[in-house]
Amino acid sequence: MKKRRLRGFVVPVFSAFLISVLFIALISFNKKGNTPIKKDKYTYVNDSIIHDAVPTLSEDDVIIKPFQNDNIKLYKSFYDKENGSEDSIIYYNDTYIQNSGCIYNHDEEFAVVSILDGEVIDVKKEELLGYIVEVKHSDNLISSYEGLKSVNVKKGEQITQNTMIGKSGEIKLDVNLKNALLFEMIKDGKYINPEIYYNKKLKEI
Repeated sequence: MKKRRLRGFVVPVFSAFLISVLFIALISFNKKGNTPIKKDKYTYVNDSIIHDAVPTLSEDDVIIKPFQNDNIKLYKSFYDKENGSEDSIIYYNDTYIQNSGCIYNHDEEFAVVSILDGEVIDVKKEELLGYIVEVKHSDNLISSYEGLKSVNVKKGEQITQNTMIGKSGEIKLDVNLKNALLFEMIKDGKYINPEIYYNKKLKEI
């Protein structure tokens, strides 16, 4: 049985066809990649650079309070060993505990918001403190929102400053305090007094 051979002109024609298809596809890709993409108020050269990641923090970014209501009161202050006072000590289960953050309280439930842009690194629930949300803002700064009744964010989520993290809840330390928030700031692995740094720039920490 004779083997069939392709005619001489078939191979060149087929090769030319493949080259044409590849050339057309390449042109289409370049046109698509170079089409300006509008998002929000900015125009991007290429849609491949658009993403929803939180922008890198600037040293000039200002830290805000974890709530917007000006009527919210400071119930327990941060414990400073040099200036410690009774209002910075928590009494629970026959034990005196140094407050590692600030406990805030209001007559009504209030919204809890993020003090800066960041990434939610943990969301959990405990019996004494309700829901707890931790947000990483930089390599050396973490904020913790405790005593929450409900949570609006999830672990791994990128959030921006003033994003509502959740609602105030009940803290079963010292007394059963309702409509409360225990807020902590951790810098370089150490707890710091949040009240000192509100309305200050990151570089001032």
